[in-house]
Amino acid sequence: MTANQRILIDPTVCHGKPVIAGTRVPVAIVVGSLAAGMSLEEVQREYDLTQADIQAALAFAGELVQEESFHPLPHAA
Repeated sequence: MTANQRILIDPTVCHGKPVIAGTRVPVAIVVGSLAAGMSLEEVQREYDLTQADIQAALAFAGELVQEESFHPLPHAA
């Protein structure tokens, strides 16, 4: 199963937010948990995910960042 197959976007599941396929765990929760300091093993246990699921979530988030255009915000005076 590839990373793309591990991520599901379905309007009937979690309001269409990207989730780990076969679960209701949003990609944002996985990435946010890791960013907040949880270890890979803690995320696996907490959300009953595989290491491949977590890697797919990170790859998906990375692809989103690559596709975005970023513009500097104007500086407040």
